[in-house]
Amino acid sequence: MKTHLATLLCIAITSLSQAEPPAMLGTMPLIFSEDFDKGFDRWEVLDPQTWTHRVIDGNAVFGINQRESSYKPPYRSPFHIALIKDVSVADFVLSFRVRSTKDTGNHRDCCIIFNHQDAANFYYAHLGAKPDPNSGQIMIVKNAPRTPITRNTKNVPWTDGWHQVKVVRDSTKGSIEVFFDDMTTPQLSANDKTFGKGRIGIGSFDDMDDFDDVRLHGK
Repeated sequence: MKTHLATLLCIAITSLSQAEPPAMLGTMPLIFSEDFDKGFDRWEVLDPQTWTHRVIDGNAVFGINQRESSYKPPYRSPFHIALIKDVSVADFVLSFRVRSTKDTGNHRDCCIIFNHQDAANFYYAHLGAKPDPNSGQIMIVKNAPRTPITRNTKNVPWTDGWHQVKVVRDSTKGSIEVFFDDMTTPQLSANDKTFGKGRIGIGSFDDMDDFDDVRLHGK
Protein backbone atom coordinates (compact mmCIF):
# COMPACT_ATOMS: atom_id res chain seq x y z
CA MET A 1 0.00 0.00 0.00
CA LYS A 2 2.81 2.43 0.90
CA THR A 3 4.53 1.70 -2.40
CA HIS A 4 1.28 2.32 -4.28
CA LEU A 5 0.70 5.62 -2.48
CA ALA A 6 4.28 6.70 -3.13
CA THR A 7 3.83 5.96 -6.83
CA LEU A 8 0.62 7.97 -6.98
CA LEU A 9 2.27 10.87 -5.18
CA CYS A 10 5.19 10.82 -7.61
CA ILE A 11 2.80 10.87 -10.58
CA ALA A 12 0.86 13.78 -9.08
CA ILE A 13 4.02 15.82 -8.47
CA THR A 14 5.25 15.16 -12.00
CA SER A 15 1.89 16.20 -13.45
CA LEU A 16 1.89 19.43 -11.48
CA SER A 17 5.43 20.27 -12.55
CA GLN A 18 4.47 19.90 -16.22
CA ALA A 19 1.11 21.62 -15.98
CA GLU A 20 0.56 25.16 -17.11
CA PRO A 21 1.85 27.33 -14.26
CA PRO A 22 -0.62 29.38 -12.29
CA ALA A 23 -0.04 32.98 -13.27
CA MET A 24 -1.54 36.39 -13.73
CA LEU A 25 -4.08 35.27 -16.32
CA GLY A 26 -6.73 37.72 -15.18
CA THR A 27 -9.61 37.57 -17.63
CA MET A 28 -7.49 36.80 -20.66
CA PRO A 29 -8.81 33.78 -22.55
CA LEU A 30 -6.76 30.88 -23.86
CA ILE A 31 -6.38 31.83 -27.53
CA PHE A 32 -3.76 29.33 -28.71
CA SER A 33 -2.69 25.86 -27.62
CA GLU A 34 -0.12 23.62 -29.30
CA ASP A 35 1.24 20.18 -28.47
CA PHE A 36 2.53 19.46 -32.00
CA ASP A 37 0.64 16.16 -32.20
CA LYS A 38 -0.73 17.25 -35.59
CA GLY A 39 2.43 18.86 -36.88
CA PHE A 40 3.33 22.54 -37.12
CA ASP A 41 1.01 23.97 -39.78
CA ARG A 42 -0.03 26.80 -37.46
CA TRP A 43 3.51 28.17 -37.36
CA GLU A 44 5.41 30.42 -39.75
CA VAL A 45 8.98 29.14 -39.67
CA LEU A 46 11.52 31.63 -41.02
CA ASP A 47 14.01 28.91 -41.99
CA PRO A 48 12.11 25.60 -42.34
CA GLN A 49 15.32 23.66 -43.06
CA THR A 50 16.54 24.18 -39.51
CA TRP A 51 13.41 22.91 -37.74
CA THR A 52 12.20 19.30 -37.35
CA HIS A 53 8.91 17.82 -36.19
CA ARG A 54 9.41 14.40 -34.64
CA VAL A 55 8.11 11.97 -32.04
CA ILE A 56 10.34 11.00 -29.11
CA ASP A 57 9.19 8.28 -26.71
CA GLY A 58 5.64 8.72 -27.95
CA ASN A 59 5.65 12.51 -27.55
CA ALA A 60 5.60 14.95 -30.47
CA VAL A 61 8.00 17.90 -30.31
CA PHE A 62 9.08 20.68 -32.65
CA GLY A 63 12.68 21.78 -32.53
CA ILE A 64 15.76 23.36 -34.04
CA ASN A 65 18.04 20.78 -35.65
CA GLN A 66 21.20 22.79 -36.38
CA ARG A 67 22.96 25.93 -35.21
CA GLU A 68 23.52 27.54 -38.59
CA SER A 69 20.61 29.16 -40.43
CA SER A 70 20.05 30.63 -43.87
CA TYR A 71 17.66 33.22 -42.40
CA LYS A 72 19.39 36.59 -42.36
CA PRO A 73 17.53 39.17 -40.27
CA PRO A 74 17.83 42.82 -41.32
CA TYR A 75 19.54 43.59 -37.99
CA ARG A 76 21.46 41.29 -35.65
CA SER A 77 18.84 39.26 -33.78
CA PRO A 78 17.77 35.58 -33.47
CA PHE A 79 18.34 33.35 -36.51
CA HIS A 80 15.86 30.62 -35.53
CA ILE A 81 12.27 31.88 -35.25
CA ALA A 82 8.87 30.18 -35.48
CA LEU A 83 5.93 32.61 -35.24
CA ILE A 84 2.35 31.66 -34.47
CA LYS A 85 0.21 32.34 -37.54
CA ASP A 86 -2.80 34.68 -37.46
CA VAL A 87 -2.38 35.71 -33.80
CA SER A 88 -1.45 39.17 -32.52
CA VAL A 89 -1.72 40.29 -28.91
CA ALA A 90 -0.72 43.25 -26.79
CA ASP A 91 -1.13 41.65 -23.35
CA PHE A 92 -0.49 37.96 -22.82
CA VAL A 93 0.74 35.07 -20.73
CA LEU A 94 2.75 32.59 -22.77
CA SER A 95 3.95 29.28 -21.35
CA PHE A 96 5.78 26.32 -22.90
CA ARG A 97 8.24 23.55 -22.21
CA VAL A 98 11.71 23.62 -23.73
CA ARG A 99 14.68 21.28 -23.80
CA SER A 100 18.16 22.32 -24.92
CA THR A 101 19.52 19.52 -27.13
CA LYS A 102 23.12 20.75 -27.42
CA ASP A 103 25.25 22.15 -24.62
CA THR A 104 27.04 25.12 -26.16
CA GLY A 105 28.30 26.50 -22.87
CA ASN A 106 27.76 30.05 -21.65
CA HIS A 107 25.33 31.06 -24.40
CA ARG A 108 23.16 27.92 -24.40
CA ASP A 109 19.76 29.48 -24.91
CA CYS A 110 16.22 29.65 -26.11
CA CYS A 111 14.45 32.82 -27.24
CA ILE A 112 10.90 34.09 -26.94
CA ILE A 113 9.80 36.64 -29.54
CA PHE A 114 6.89 38.91 -28.65
CA ASN A 115 5.06 42.10 -29.67
CA HIS A 116 6.60 41.36 -33.09
CA GLN A 117 5.75 44.09 -35.63
CA ASP A 118 8.03 42.98 -38.44
CA ALA A 119 11.52 41.55 -38.91
CA ALA A 120 13.11 44.79 -37.72
CA ASN A 121 10.85 45.67 -34.77
CA PHE A 122 10.12 43.37 -31.81
CA TYR A 123 11.16 42.27 -28.34
CA TYR A 124 12.78 38.99 -27.49
CA ALA A 125 13.84 37.35 -24.26
CA HIS A 126 17.19 35.59 -24.54
CA LEU A 127 17.51 32.86 -21.92
CA GLY A 128 21.27 32.46 -22.25
CA ALA A 129 23.03 30.35 -19.64
CA LYS A 130 25.53 33.00 -18.52
CA PRO A 131 24.43 36.62 -18.81
CA ASP A 132 26.39 39.38 -20.48
CA PRO A 133 25.16 42.39 -22.49
CA ASN A 134 24.18 40.08 -25.38
CA SER A 135 23.05 37.00 -23.44
CA GLY A 136 20.54 36.30 -20.71
CA GLN A 137 18.68 39.58 -21.23
CA ILE A 138 15.41 40.98 -22.57
CA MET A 139 16.24 42.64 -25.87
CA ILE A 140 14.64 45.18 -28.17
CA VAL A 141 15.13 45.25 -31.93
CA LYS A 142 14.03 48.65 -33.27
CA ASN A 143 15.38 49.25 -36.76
CA ALA A 144 18.83 48.51 -35.34
CA PRO A 145 20.82 45.58 -33.90
CA ARG A 146 19.37 44.14 -30.68
CA THR A 147 19.92 46.15 -27.52
CA PRO A 148 19.38 44.89 -23.94
CA ILE A 149 16.70 46.56 -21.82
CA THR A 150 17.75 44.56 -18.74
CA ARG A 151 20.99 44.23 -16.81
CA ASN A 152 20.52 40.68 -15.62
CA THR A 153 23.36 38.99 -13.73
CA LYS A 154 21.63 35.71 -12.83
CA ASN A 155 22.63 32.52 -14.63
CA VAL A 156 19.89 30.53 -16.35
CA PRO A 157 20.07 26.99 -14.87
CA TRP A 158 20.00 24.93 -18.06
CA THR A 159 20.26 21.15 -17.91
CA ASP A 160 19.68 18.50 -20.59
CA GLY A 161 16.12 17.94 -19.34
CA TRP A 162 12.84 19.76 -19.92
CA HIS A 163 12.27 23.22 -18.45
CA GLN A 164 9.16 25.34 -18.01
CA VAL A 165 9.12 28.91 -19.34
CA LYS A 166 6.51 31.62 -18.87
CA VAL A 167 6.36 35.20 -20.19
CA VAL A 168 3.89 37.77 -18.83
CA ARG A 169 3.36 41.05 -20.71
CA ASP A 170 1.22 44.01 -19.64
CA SER A 171 1.50 46.62 -22.40
CA THR A 172 -0.41 49.28 -20.44
CA LYS A 173 2.04 49.14 -17.55
CA GLY A 174 4.90 48.29 -19.89
CA SER A 175 5.91 45.35 -17.71
CA ILE A 176 7.64 42.22 -19.03
CA GLU A 177 8.35 39.23 -16.79
CA VAL A 178 10.12 36.04 -17.87
CA PHE A 179 10.12 32.94 -15.67
CA PHE A 180 12.32 29.85 -15.95
CA ASP A 181 11.23 26.81 -13.88
CA ASP A 182 10.50 29.02 -10.85
CA MET A 183 7.01 30.30 -11.63
CA THR A 184 6.92 32.77 -8.71
CA THR A 185 10.13 34.79 -9.11
CA PRO A 186 11.01 36.21 -12.55
CA GLN A 187 14.32 35.29 -14.11
CA LEU A 188 14.12 38.53 -16.11
CA SER A 189 11.97 41.62 -15.76
CA ALA A 190 11.81 44.97 -17.55
CA ASN A 191 9.53 47.88 -18.31
CA ASP A 192 9.15 49.21 -21.83
CA LYS A 193 6.21 50.55 -23.86
CA THR A 194 7.78 50.76 -27.31
CA PHE A 195 5.75 47.97 -28.92
CA GLY A 196 2.11 47.06 -28.40
CA LYS A 197 0.06 44.48 -30.22
CA GLY A 198 2.16 42.05 -32.20
CA ARG A 199 2.99 38.43 -32.96
CA ILE A 200 4.41 35.73 -30.68
CA GLY A 201 7.19 33.28 -31.48
CA ILE A 202 9.69 30.78 -30.10
CA GLY A 203 13.21 29.92 -31.17
CA SER A 204 16.88 30.52 -30.44
CA PHE A 205 19.62 32.91 -31.37
CA ASP A 206 21.88 30.16 -32.73
CA ASP A 207 21.36 27.08 -30.56
CA MET A 208 19.32 23.86 -30.66
CA ASP A 209 16.11 23.26 -28.69
CA ASP A 210 12.93 21.17 -28.64
CA PHE A 211 9.60 22.84 -27.78
CA ASP A 212 6.28 21.44 -26.56
CA ASP A 213 3.03 22.30 -24.77
CA VAL A 214 2.68 25.92 -25.87
CA ARG A 215 -0.18 27.84 -24.25
CA LEU A 216 -1.06 31.47 -24.96
CA HIS A 217 -3.58 33.53 -23.03
CA GLY A 218 -3.99 36.98 -24.47
CA LYS A 219 -5.97 39.89 -25.82
